[in-house]
Amino acid sequence: MSDDRFQLLRLLEAILFASSEPLAEKALAARLPEGTDLPGLLQELAGLYANRGVHLTQQGERWAFRTAPDLAGRLQIETTVPRRLSRAAIETLAIIAYHQPVTRAEIEEIRGVALSKGTLDTLLEAGWIRPKGRRQTPGRPVTWVTTDEFLNHFGLESRDALPGIEELRAAGLLDARSAISTLGAQAMAAVAPRTDGGDEDEPEGEAPEGQDFESLVSSAEAAADGEDEGDRAED
Repeated sequence: MSDDRFQLLRLLEAILFASSEPLAEKALAARLPEGTDLPGLLQELAGLYANRGVHLTQQGERWAFRTAPDLAGRLQIETTVPRRLSRAAIETLAIIAYHQPVTRAEIEEIRGVALSKGTLDTLLEAGWIRPKGRRQTPGRPVTWVTTDEFLNHFGLESRDALPGIEELRAAGLLDARSAISTLGAQAMAAVAPRTDGGDEDEPEGEAPEGQDFESLVSSAEAAADGEDEGDRAED
């Protein structure tokens, strides 16, 4: 290979490497000396990179350097980003925990507001709830229960370890306000029916790692406090 051709290969390589997007042969030719054998240089450069970590690839009429296909899987980076559970998800999770197996309609009846599809999806994706058969009633609705991952995440040995009404009251998580109601024989704290028209606009996500179940209920109460203060301010 002559020194001139080698320099042209280096120049072509630099042009392609520096570009943030694939380049057409016309654009490449405009940056090379007139009369350059561009097709030949491109094929030669592609051959030089054939067994490297990056390949020179043709995409339609454009050329660009791309990661070797067999290495793409090793370059993926997965990160866990904890996100705060929405109030709707907190209420729904607490209801399922204390009333399982429970249907969607039963959850809505207890909460007093329609349940958006995204709320159950969030809890399902987190691995905290799962479907468990169907209720033997008209329509045969799906029933939901908590999972072992739910127990593990909130540091519970079993469902029997869920705090009862006396424990919640002793921890200051229950009071006489209408925003918190006693739900079921095992007792639970749940926020009173909302009047904002639903929970579709609330962000969904995961609770911070290491949060216990009492903190989960406390979060619901804190949200209720904020609404109470807002109501007083409007009055």
